[in-house]
Amino acid sequence: MPKPDVLLDGLAFPEGPRWHEGRLYFSDMHGGRVVAVDMAGVAETILEVPKQPSGLGWLADGSMLVVSMVDRKVLRFADGDVSIHADLSTLAPANCNDMVVDGRGRAYVGNFGFDMYGGEPWRKTNILAVEPDGRAWIAADDLSFPNGAVVTPDNGTLIVGESTAARLTAFDIGTDGKLTNLRVWASLRDIGATPDGICLDADGAVWVACPATDRCVRVAEGGTLLEEVATGRGTFACALGGPDGRTLFICTADAHEPEVARTARSGRIETIAVGTPGA
Repeated sequence: MPKPDVLLDGLAFPEGPRWHEGRLYFSDMHGGRVVAVDMAGVAETILEVPKQPSGLGWLADGSMLVVSMVDRKVLRFADGDVSIHADLSTLAPANCNDMVVDGRGRAYVGNFGFDMYGGEPWRKTNILAVEPDGRAWIAADDLSFPNGAVVTPDNGTLIVGESTAARLTAFDIGTDGKLTNLRVWASLRDIGATPDGICLDADGAVWVACPATDRCVRVAEGGTLLEEVATGRGTFACALGGPDGRTLFICTADAHEPEVARTARSGRIETIAVGTPGA
């Protein structure tokens, strides 16, 4: 595949991309803001989030949910007002990160499990479910840095990247939101991939951003490598969107450490056309 094009640069650290209503929304995590950019590269700051924004999603009423990482909250942004949708500080042992919102308005939120930048030892952690009314509970436990996540269009399956286990893990989703039938959807060790952000396409394959190997890979259930896109720099998240759903948006940066990223401002949104649209 050819190298991606740069749509937007000068960012601190882009993460959590989602295509929504004709624009790509993403969190400039270490820049403390949520941004939307159109296909011409025209960007708008939507919301300032001082405690580091990450995962994004929307409820049926159009309000946007935003993970506020450091204080472990999910914020709700509607009609210009920001409120606390859910306080996860008693359930998440460390910084929250990515989030996916299913078709029922239920959000699933991962977390680091330990203070990655403060020198704490690594440990396993949980995924939290947040109901549309803001009630939160532990949906799954004993996971290795649950990170990027997708929900299948039938709301029946959650797939999450376990970054430090180099695998994609799947759960069946009950109508009550409970996660059952934990299984390895794809081991990524054989292709040398460590998952960060992910997205799902219409063929049921998953695009995986791989920070350690500077690329995005497309894998089938079981782990077969289908395609890859090399970026030549840290590759942290991806999303499918654009007018026909066939643009792969890739979040890249030369550094992920907060202070270094804020100074370097090397973050980019890059794009490349792919054959299969988003799910």
